[in-house]
Amino acid sequence: MFTGIIETIGSVSAVNRVKGDVRIVVTAHEFRDRVVQLGDSIAVNGVCLTVVDIKDGQYAFDVSIESINHSLIGQWQVGTRVNLEMALLPTTRLGGHLVSGHVDGLAKLVSMTEDARSWRMVFEAPNNLAKYIAQKGSITINGTSLTVNSVDGNHFDINVIPHTFEVTTFGDIAVGDQVHIEVDLIARYLERLLTGDVDSQGKQLSQGSNSISAEFLSQHGFK
Repeated sequence: MFTGIIETIGSVSAVNRVKGDVRIVVTAHEFRDRVVQLGDSIAVNGVCLTVVDIKDGQYAFDVSIESINHSLIGQWQVGTRVNLEMALLPTTRLGGHLVSGHVDGLAKLVSMTEDARSWRMVFEAPNNLAKYIAQKGSITINGTSLTVNSVDGNHFDINVIPHTFEVTTFGDIAVGDQVHIEVDLIARYLERLLTGDVDSQGKQLSQGSNSISAEFLSQHGFK
């Protein structure tokens, strides 16, 4: 698990194709002061990856076909800058929100305007993910925890303050570019709860309306 608070920016220093998938190497000398070990999890632009090799401030990650198909990693080249965050500890301050590092999909930046000292960015989300994005809710963009200002159909906007702009790769994003997004964990589990129980063959176990009522909430543990 992560918090969406970026610790440092790394740079892709190698992209190696290995038997159909990819091993990437990210240089992040700032992590030298941290105790990074083989097998540790690091969110790389919001994608949870496992450290498989460490050498002189360089960290190697094997990326599966599943991750490649649901992210932009297949498009990364040497020099691509990425946001980095190590997995949280039980003593870590939860400054952002709970982030799994499992990217849900890609959103496209459709506009970017100055808003006092910050930048207001409007993104277009895939239709199947838009329903999980709520006004004043949390969303993760390229691994960064942000608050949604407003939602209009499958468009949503966020504000990036100067500090966040400096310590992340938001300055590298241009209108038309795609970004990784991860929706709020609670929204996904709430949908699963509201759609009812389904058996292993996909058949509905509970009958009747899926609308929320006092009886429904009581049956599902809400008093």
